[in-house]
Amino acid sequence: MTSKQRTGLALALTGVGALSMALLSPAAQAGAEGVRPECPRSLACDWVPAAYQQTGDPADKETYGNYDTADRPHTNKIRFIVLHDTEEDFDTTLKIFQNPLKQTSAHYVVRSSDGHVTQMVKGKDVAWQAGNWYVNSHSIGIEQEGVAVEGAKWYTPEMYRSTAKLVRYLAAKYDIPLDRQHIIGHDGVPPTSASGAKNMHWDPGTYWDWNRFMALLGEPTVPSASRSSELITVSPDFKKNQQAFRDCEKGVDLPVQGSSAVPLHTAPSTDAPLFSDPGLHTDGSPGTNCAADWGSKISATQQAVVADHAPGWTAIWWYGQKAWFQTPARSRNTTPTSGYVVRPKAGRTDVPVYGVAYPEKSEYPADFSDKRVGAPLQYTIKAGQSYPGGGEAPTGFFYAPTIDSSYPLDHAYFRGKEKYVTVQIGHRIAFVKASDVDIVRTR
Repeated sequence: MTSKQRTGLALALTGVGALSMALLSPAAQAGAEGVRPECPRSLACDWVPAAYQQTGDPADKETYGNYDTADRPHTNKIRFIVLHDTEEDFDTTLKIFQNPLKQTSAHYVVRSSDGHVTQMVKGKDVAWQAGNWYVNSHSIGIEQEGVAVEGAKWYTPEMYRSTAKLVRYLAAKYDIPLDRQHIIGHDGVPPTSASGAKNMHWDPGTYWDWNRFMALLGEPTVPSASRSSELITVSPDFKKNQQAFRDCEKGVDLPVQGSSAVPLHTAPSTDAPLFSDPGLHTDGSPGTNCAADWGSKISATQQAVVADHAPGWTAIWWYGQKAWFQTPARSRNTTPTSGYVVRPKAGRTDVPVYGVAYPEKSEYPADFSDKRVGAPLQYTIKAGQSYPGGGEAPTGFFYAPTIDSSYPLDHAYFRGKEKYVTVQIGHRIAFVKASDVDIVRTR
């Protein structure tokens, strides 16, 4: 769970210029009671509203919790579904989301014991859940009762089934692709800036069975391309993929157990250092086997582009470099996949990567003072490299600094003209300008 994570908001006092934007309709305001949960009929759901309350002087702005009213998808499209774990029990999680001082929420919470689902924020509204305001504005957040380092204990068959039913329902409702660039964990959410990478969350963790979950969504990992395909899906068997990770926050080794995570090395050898995510290890130190260090691991059902081979090993492009993982003969750790990859246009030596798809400054009204734009992350796509992706990412910034719409342009969505596409640059998704890349179909 995370706070709204917005700073430096300023009011625009006049005008909207030529920028395409949308304001909330009166029907989109908060406060309606008797709400029916937005769930499939086959799923046991109830509605317990998260707090939506002023907590301080309105002039200070942002002194409220725990979400923002919006009019999605009519204003900003819903393009992603983010899966979390609560790190608390179910009842405590509901209480946290009902406390406006906590400044956090999710659209849904799923109980471990029986898969019961409680909706707490309407789909049209923006929950404060992803730690990235752009992703918040364009996603649905689902919290699952559990503790990441104890995942196998909490992630029950009932939870997998309920979450899968809910995700299928939401994906159909909002036209969200059922792939791993759009159905992501909290660990797949990019930072908004290079400095924020080290603070991003890593749930639902290494013990969430992505193979099982995607199969329940009706998207199991099966070969869809020739064995020589450059695009692969990582597909280790969860139970057979016994891994030893460490809870570095507590300083304890975790029991060896089944996992979705596959360690990545800098060379085709188990003696080689683990891959170092430059966003996490800014000093250039090696990657670690900490459960929270997702940069040194790839997850089952994530796609990647093959960069090289060695006996018993495969290299993929990962955060701008080669990363190696074990692929013994007949291990079925990878599955050839047909799909789309993104690569720099001819003549480009590298392409900047972003954690948001905000409009360019020139696309905002001239007198709008909070011209939120994206700064490049520390990762780039270099000439000769390719990454999975290519799906269009909505370009826009949702401006909502107060609890109501009484300020000029408050609760407005500013649409940009610059086109962005989503890429799987490493463990987290990211965005690149469509004008910088070619999108190529692989077979």
